[in-house]
Amino acid sequence: MKEEIVELTEDVSSSPLYSEDFAPVPRAERTWNKWNIAAIWVGMAVCIPTYMLASSLIEQGMNWWQALLTILLGNVIVLIPMILNAHVGTKYGIPLPVFLRLNFGVDGAVLAALLRGLVACGWFGIQTWIGGAAIYQLLLIVWPGLANSPYLGDLIGLNLGQLLCFLLFWLMNMWIIYRGIESIKQLENWAAPFLLLIGVGLLLWAWVRVGSMSDILDASYQLAKGSDVQFWKIFWPGLTAMVGFWATLSLNIPDFTRYAKTQKDQIIGQVIGLPGTMVLFSFIGIAVTSATVIIFGEAIWDPVVLLGRFESPLVVALSMIGLTIAT
Repeated sequence: MKEEIVELTEDVSSSPLYSEDFAPVPRAERTWNKWNIAAIWVGMAVCIPTYMLASSLIEQGMNWWQALLTILLGNVIVLIPMILNAHVGTKYGIPLPVFLRLNFGVDGAVLAALLRGLVACGWFGIQTWIGGAAIYQLLLIVWPGLANSPYLGDLIGLNLGQLLCFLLFWLMNMWIIYRGIESIKQLENWAAPFLLLIGVGLLLWAWVRVGSMSDILDASYQLAKGSDVQFWKIFWPGLTAMVGFWATLSLNIPDFTRYAKTQKDQIIGQVIGLPGTMVLFSFIGIAVTSATVIIFGEAIWDPVVLLGRFESPLVVALSMIGLTIAT
């Protein structure tokens, strides 16, 4: 494929359709290489929903390797439109809202972008809740009395401490957003290997406590509901869910790839960063959740709850900081 990177040379800042946020990225500012793109994906994929992904498939009746295969296949499928839509971002340096004008027109693109934004708000709300919960558990180490904060009623369902931690994490995200896309790049470059280290650490902890990886994987069958479900009955809806996990991001992937140096960088970076990370972190989720059945006598699906059971304050603190970054 012939490499073609287009740069806008005409001054269109006086146009009523112009916005600094939507303006094509100058070629000199397209500095992301394949490792930056891969790091972005590692940072996004290493999260609590990914951790619980495979275990949810096992609960429906799959075994551990069928769940991982379904996750891998779903991410390979969604990688195709991801790379195709990313092409326009890298070539022209434009984000999704500008790209949408090609298909929906100027006015229609506003509605389409708003609909995508509504979905993002839902995801952001879930992630903010998880990050706030990690901060809450972290503060409980040094301030146990925080658990006795006034309860704010059934409508909110939180105590005052939990609400303040939620708002604190929201403000942290707003600060990162205010600093711009380069701050996200810098954060993910540093956080991606750290997050994988936290995951591998949990896996090693489970392995040492149980003593055998085969015993851990055998225990994964106890996560199932117990009904004899045929694989093909849950495979297709499961595969659809796996594709849907990143389907919305396959639309606005130009928002990230507009900063890529070349098409080769965005393609290789996404191939490296997405499928492998999803499968690896999903496997960690399976193994650690299965190990909790043996260690604690019950399946602990939520890593925030699991890490809160650790006796070492240092381990809990480092883990909660890692979860906060992951979210």
